[in-house]
Amino acid sequence: MTPSDPAPPTSNISVRRGDPLVVMTDVQKHYGEFQALTDINLTVNRGEVVVVIGPSGSGKSTLCRTINRLETITSGTITIDGERLPEEGKALAALRADVGMVFQSFNLFAHLTVLENVTLGPIKVRGKKKADAEREALALLERVGVAHQSDKLPAQLSGGQQQRVAIARALAMTPKLMLFDEPTSALDPEMINEVLDVMTKLAEDGMTMIVVTHEMGFARRAADRVVFMADGLIVEEATPEEFFTAPKSDRARDFLSKLITH
Repeated sequence: MTPSDPAPPTSNISVRRGDPLVVMTDVQKHYGEFQALTDINLTVNRGEVVVVIGPSGSGKSTLCRTINRLETITSGTITIDGERLPEEGKALAALRADVGMVFQSFNLFAHLTVLENVTLGPIKVRGKKKADAEREALALLERVGVAHQSDKLPAQLSGGQQQRVAIARALAMTPKLMLFDEPTSALDPEMINEVLDVMTKLAEDGMTMIVVTHEMGFARRAADRVVFMADGLIVEEATPEEFFTAPKSDRARDFLSKLITH
């Protein structure tokens, strides 16, 4: 091919933005004799939204939790922004400050108000002045639609509201990356969309996100790339359009057929 020839058509995944932010190389995870993750090789680029899907027990949440070392890996390497994942101590705490995480169960401090939950990290970890932290927290709570609840305790909020506060709390640390581990699975159906809408807006705003979810509509709408896992393996990865219309593996076709028929 000469330099003047047009590039051949390609099915490679196009990424909207930046350079590699998370790189997982040959990652293995064992729990005793059980191998939860096998030969995981995954790169997530800055500004990219990667949605991880698959059947229950496929290793999705384990993969997500290894990225900020809530789960230690047996072998392999994980780097974030070019730095190898620290094992412990201040370096690990600093990394976790840069990686926001939103869990199934909202993990808010029950004895603190909504505003106090969101300002705690910036004040204690980032060293922000209380007034500055509160101003920024209120702006984030406004962004996720719960600013009017700022003086309430978490128990006074609905599940959907609590999860939106949890997202605001993670964003308050100005993370490089947001991890979402089944963020809607503990919610009543009518509350799921209010959380997914916040997450979709984050994706549109360019936040780097790794999202473990069963919400296929969100994957279609917000993902740059879908990673399909089964039995601790990444079976395939593709754009949402490619994955949902023409999955390559029998395992993915079987998974999608069950979603459609049930």
